[in-house]
Parts: sequence; C-alpha cells; structure tokens
Amino acid sequence: MSEVLKRNNVKVIGNKEKVIMFAHGFGCDQTMWRHIIPSFLDDYKIVLFDYVGSGESDLSVYNAEKYASLKGYVRDVLDIVEALELRDVIFVGHSVSSMIGMLAAIQKPDVFQKLVMIGPSPRYLNDHEYYGGFDERDIHEMLDMMEMNFIGWASYMAPIVAATEKHPAVAKEVEKSFSSTNPKITKQFAEVTFFSDHRKDLEKSSIPVLIIQCSEDSIVPIQVGEYLHHHIENSEFKIMDVKGHYPHLSHPCETAELIKGYLYQV
Repeated sequence: MSEVLKRNNVKVIGNKEKVIMFAHGFGCDQTMWRHIIPSFLDDYKIVLFDYVGSGESDLSVYNAEKYASLKGYVRDVLDIVEALELRDVIFVGHSVSSMIGMLAAIQKPDVFQKLVMIGPSPRYLNDHEYYGGFDERDIHEMLDMMEMNFIGWASYMAPIVAATEKHPAVAKEVEKSFSSTNPKITKQFAEVTFFSDHRKDLEKSSIPVLIIQCSEDSIVPIQVGEYLHHHIENSEFKIMDVKGHYPHLSHPCETAELIKGYLYQV
C-alpha cells in the first residue's frame, strides 16, 4: 500500500463515505483540480494522485515498457483503488484520463459507480469517416518539436490548448506544468495518448458516464464528444459554452456545477 501511495503521490482529503477520484490529463498533475475540490468537500472523500512521470510521483519506478500503452496507467489506477480499498468510486478524468478511467471501469465495474469525462477522446487521429481532429503528420511534427526543443514546445502549445484570450493565467499555468515534466517520459506519454485508439472499447463501458465538452477545443472537436455519446450506451453529453481544453481551470465553478448536477440527479 505505501509503495503505491508513494509511487503515485496519492492524497486523500476527508473521511466521507462517498468517494470521488480526480485524474489529471497529459502534461499536468493533481494540482489542476484545486479550484473545484472545495465544491465536493462536504459530501465526498477526495482522492488525488499523479501519474508516474507527472507532478511529485516517483520517477524512479518509471518503466517505458509498462507505460507503452494506457494499460500501464490503468493498472496504476486500479492499484490505488485496491490499496485504499475504495468502492463505488466516482472517477473524474480530464482528457486522456477519461479513457484511462473507462478502461479501469471496464476491468473492475464493481468498484466504480460513475465516470465523468472532461474533454475526452477515444482517438485523436482522423480515420476514414471518423474525425478526431489531427492528421498523423500533425502528431509527428509535435513529437519532433518536443524532442528538439521541449521548452519551446511547451511555450508554443500551452496558449493553443488553453485558449488564452480571456484566461492568459491558465496558459501560463499549463506552460509551467508542461515545462516541469520529464521530457523523455512526457514524449512517450504523448505518443501513447495521441496514437491510441479505444473506439472499440466504448461499447464495453457499462457504468453511467457524463461527457463534458467545451464548445471550442483545439484538442477535441465537438464531433468527438458526439461520437462518444453515440457509442457509450449509458451516457449524457453536456457542452460548455466556453473555449479551451481546461474548463476546470478556466471555469471551475461552471465545471463543478455540471458535475454536481449530474451526480445529484435522481
């Protein structure tokens, strides 16, 4: 248990019976949730963690073979659940964590109650009639930039994904988060994220799912949210009238209210 908690820098807040687990996205860490956590303190035990390679996780245990697919990250989530003996978990995942949470719930549906996806995508690459938002060339160019000039990549990418017009502070925070990660690990996580394809897994999802999408998102177009809603049987789809890929940073109150409205409905 202690090894798992140290590995993923697990933090548990509160001692309520109901559990909500927040999972950060690519290039980020658990601090990204700090603005919406207060909205859930009265009713939930809150579980936070960092994926290996992010935040204050134990970098010494990083294994390139283990984390060559999302399966390694799924295993870590399940390890945390088992170490803390959690049940009826509400899993809130941002971006790639949405798929990680879904895959974990497919493996262990008895320990997950609901899944909230913020800016999710089962596949980022365009494919025949499927529009994911990126061509393969786009991803290779991004990976090349990460390898040649990692800090430059972070500075270039952050304003794009954060939609800076009204929230320049969000872009600065995302850039700082990107820049603070291990370049080699982050590049591999990017490859795993952007070349993954979990469309065939959607029909295996059995727990209730809330899909939250921003109306303008440079990473995940609206068509992807619609695709997820169409292919996940027990799902609800909510579009926020905001820009960017990080509504929990730019619009924390609205994001928290959407989640609470879904969780508290009869």
